[in-house]
Amino acid sequence: MQLYYVVTILDRSRREEMEKLYQEMGLRVAMTWLGRGTAWPELLSMKGLSPTQKAVMATVADDETAHKLFLQTKIRLYIDIPGNGIMISIPIKAIGGAQTLAHFIGDRPLDSTKPDMTFRNELIYIVLNEGHSDEVMAAARAAGATGGTVIAAKGTGVAQSEKFHGLSLANEREVVLIVAGAEIKAAIMKNVIEQAGPQTEAGAICFSVPVSHVAGIRRIDRED
Repeated sequence: MQLYYVVTILDRSRREEMEKLYQEMGLRVAMTWLGRGTAWPELLSMKGLSPTQKAVMATVADDETAHKLFLQTKIRLYIDIPGNGIMISIPIKAIGGAQTLAHFIGDRPLDSTKPDMTFRNELIYIVLNEGHSDEVMAAARAAGATGGTVIAAKGTGVAQSEKFHGLSLANEREVVLIVAGAEIKAAIMKNVIEQAGPQTEAGAICFSVPVSHVAGIRRIDRED
């Protein structure tokens, strides 16, 4: 049995629908964050719109349950149609103790099956100083990113004046999440660091993690 960290990003108004689905499948929501979409500022301004308010919801599921969750989310929330949200699964390498494992899977035994470790997609995780997500997304889009989600965050540095490569450790920050094909991941991260990295006011730093499955991005889903 392989465990996955399943993350769903959807309009905030649909959060209760997703929570109900989690409950029906016996899944515990590990965390919910509030975020916003990253549509082009010029487009929003032209149409008199505000960024879409998003909910970022995470849970842990085994491979069978994750597959069922993807299927039911496509059927009931149309998550596989671009514009309705995005869902990704990230393979978990280790669990911190038997009690934590039991919290997620109950008394079901783990088997020795090895997951497929060939990943076509990755989740790019970008931490930046507050108020600079537009610069980060402009750099990411120039390298092929189709969109992202911004989450408010706060540093835990010891001193207000302390900095790490230009990123204020104790200041308000933002996290930008971008799902991209593995073939363009490096170019996106390179652009972000060159145009909005630690040497700039944005002070962005980034890393990526592999994604086993993704729904909600037509360019990627078409390959399945």
